[in-house]
Amino acid sequence: MDFKRSVELFLRAQEVIPGGVNSPVRAFASVGGRPIFIRQGKGSRIYDEDGNSYIDYVCSWGPLILGHAHPDVVDSVKSAVENGTTFGAATALEVELAEMIVDAVPSIEMVRLVNSGTEALMSAIRLARGFTGRDKVVKFEGCYHGHSDSLLAKAGSGITTFGLPDSAGVPASLTSDTFVLKYNDLEAVEKLASSAGDEIACIVIEPVAGNMGVVQPKEGYLQGMRDICNRYGILLIFDEVITGFRLAYGGAQELYGVNPDLTTLGKIIGGGLPVGAYGGRRDIMEFVAPVGPVYQAGTLSGNPLAVSAGIATLKLLQDKNVYNTLCEQANLLHQGLALAATNSGINVQINSVGSMMTVFFTDEPVTDYASAKKADTKRYAKFFHGMLQRGIYLAPSQFEAAFVSLAHSRQEIEDTIKAAQEVFMDMSARDN
Repeated sequence: MDFKRSVELFLRAQEVIPGGVNSPVRAFASVGGRPIFIRQGKGSRIYDEDGNSYIDYVCSWGPLILGHAHPDVVDSVKSAVENGTTFGAATALEVELAEMIVDAVPSIEMVRLVNSGTEALMSAIRLARGFTGRDKVVKFEGCYHGHSDSLLAKAGSGITTFGLPDSAGVPASLTSDTFVLKYNDLEAVEKLASSAGDEIACIVIEPVAGNMGVVQPKEGYLQGMRDICNRYGILLIFDEVITGFRLAYGGAQELYGVNPDLTTLGKIIGGGLPVGAYGGRRDIMEFVAPVGPVYQAGTLSGNPLAVSAGIATLKLLQDKNVYNTLCEQANLLHQGLALAATNSGINVQINSVGSMMTVFFTDEPVTDYASAKKADTKRYAKFFHGMLQRGIYLAPSQFEAAFVSLAHSRQEIEDTIKAAQEVFMDMSARDN
């Protein structure tokens, strides 16, 4: 493949944009090489500035569950933009999307629209603190909840620790109220709650982790956490920015049958446009201004373009066959990749839940952040570039999810498996 135009754009971008990109993972830093610059997306494919075509399994990091430029979504945005791009005032479209979310997500009785997943998490945690009158927050290793200061914390030694800043520019004082625990370790949650439960405002978790690669919760883990929160008066927040409307119409909480107190959403509810939301129990949500004392605002919240795209997307996802189709396609891909790796003598662990998937280059099962970090990132980089050269676009990081959309055909899944077989065989030959 020729990447001349992408190389030229990257060199120009580095002069005016830090690192040449507007989000770090786009820089290909963890897989090497230079990023490709995308010109167009249609259905399951993206096309770069050099005219190369790729079957896309990034799907803009999850929101394009219908594929790129779905005609219903495009038409809805065109219709909306003709009436104006933003008003900074209430619209009927906001009410319609909010009603759809409340009808779909089991735990949500009221919802507030915002502009991103980061904003949704930041607002939900402020609300939890305001509602409980407590300051401490619990999060889990490897779970990413946006880049607000108090959530950019990593764990130290031991089962539990106060968070330390995981980014320059974040004062220790802003993460000192954040506890970080091991994902999938219910005993650690119980131990912390028994000693500091009356100080903890909320526990925030990805019910299915997607930011250390896909890691599903152990049986009973989410329900056990629900029970602990009930005993100690702690609010449970599910970060469903990725899993909401992707694993089921009602999200991971519908799939696992566990209701949190608050839920954050993003990605799919904007149909590919910038949006986020947080919602939950009515008595909690009524603490939000202007009804309650917890302040949160946004000029572009409920933007009519994003809301229109979200409504069009959710209407299509109401078809009862949608999630069965997604799972069937994802299972076909999972099984095909696993067989291709085995036939090539390449050791991988493939974790998948619904239409989310990660291929880990490791011998051991991946159940938490520590086991995810044992994956061989150099081997993943070889796999990534081998697939890229064969027209398959995967996440440019070992620790991210791949996504199957409704636009991916069976033939494209089979073509992806064939490409993986070639790459695995090439990697095996180089090993020998």
